[in-house]
Amino acid sequence: MGQVQAGRIDPGAVEALLARARQEVEEGVLPSCQIALARNGELIAFETFGAATSTTRYVVFSCIKAFVAGAVWALMGDGVLDVSRPVGEYVPEFADTGKEAVTVEQLLVHTGGFPHALLGPPEWDSREGRLETFGRWTLEWEPGTAYEYHPTSAHWVLGEIIERLGAEPYSDVVHHRVTEPAGLPRRVLGIPAHDEDDIATVELCGQVATADELEAVLGVRELPRATDAYEALLYLNRPDVRALGIPGGGGVMRADHLALFYQAILQDEGDIWDPRILADATGTIRNHFRDPLFGSPANRTLGLTLAGDDGLGFIRGFGTATSPRAFGHGGAAGQIGWADPETGLSLGFATNGVDINVIRQGRRGIDISTLAGACVLRS
Repeated sequence: MGQVQAGRIDPGAVEALLARARQEVEEGVLPSCQIALARNGELIAFETFGAATSTTRYVVFSCIKAFVAGAVWALMGDGVLDVSRPVGEYVPEFADTGKEAVTVEQLLVHTGGFPHALLGPPEWDSREGRLETFGRWTLEWEPGTAYEYHPTSAHWVLGEIIERLGAEPYSDVVHHRVTEPAGLPRRVLGIPAHDEDDIATVELCGQVATADELEAVLGVRELPRATDAYEALLYLNRPDVRALGIPGGGGVMRADHLALFYQAILQDEGDIWDPRILADATGTIRNHFRDPLFGSPANRTLGLTLAGDDGLGFIRGFGTATSPRAFGHGGAAGQIGWADPETGLSLGFATNGVDINVIRQGRRGIDISTLAGACVLRS
């Protein structure tokens, strides 16, 4: 990585991308959104639409998983973390109730076997409470035998590993070892009370998809409303929750910082991460299990998702115009973050609108990623 990419930017394609991002704000579906496209270490476009400004930050939910992975990669480079080892070697409190065989790698690729393990207040407010909860968690299936996305559970444990090996709170490790050396000026995890002034409020919007829409796209006529999931997203409006810094879903940042983070990955030549570890993390699929929701291979690397060459990259959040080598991690409510080594492009998209029409939200993400991936003229 680190090379200047060939091929020139297509201004018309960039305008089409911005128009698509603007569309549902103008239609009144989303309260606001922010989009950034970058290449060769610099921004190509950065725009905000709706009730927000260029300084507005957004809750990007699981996009933060890529930043937490970046802290893991740094510790691997230090030689203090071996992801093939059992979690219990680093956090003995975790290795109860049959979890002794769970490895750090399985946390990163979502094969640990405890996707629905819960951690909330007041236990998450203290390290002691978190550790006690880890010890009570039980396995739902044998580690390493299947894939199911762990929304927050695995990353709570990763946060504890990072904290023990990094010798400071995990959110500080992410700041000092990842975002700060990447040139990002503000914290993205664990936002202190004095730095809360410009964060967009997360809002529910839209209408539930009709039975006909669901049947046409997903082959079913109804889905659970997932009310609990929506309420969990709104929980991130609380300053105390943002200050806590949920390592699997509590990221707060601007879209340009998200895009530039991925540029830092593309451009890094050993300044932040060991090149061999970075190449592995951004290019080696370690989880080929089928996604139980979509039926497609998971294509999980050490903390990221890879688009892949099976024509299903659009299901994984990369649209239809990125290369098979594109990598990244999206977030709930349609947040997007990825980079494509073939073109040098990186994308950040954030909105504070939780569109409860899952069909429209999915189409939006595919459209935006596809239009972004087409912004380089390759011939």
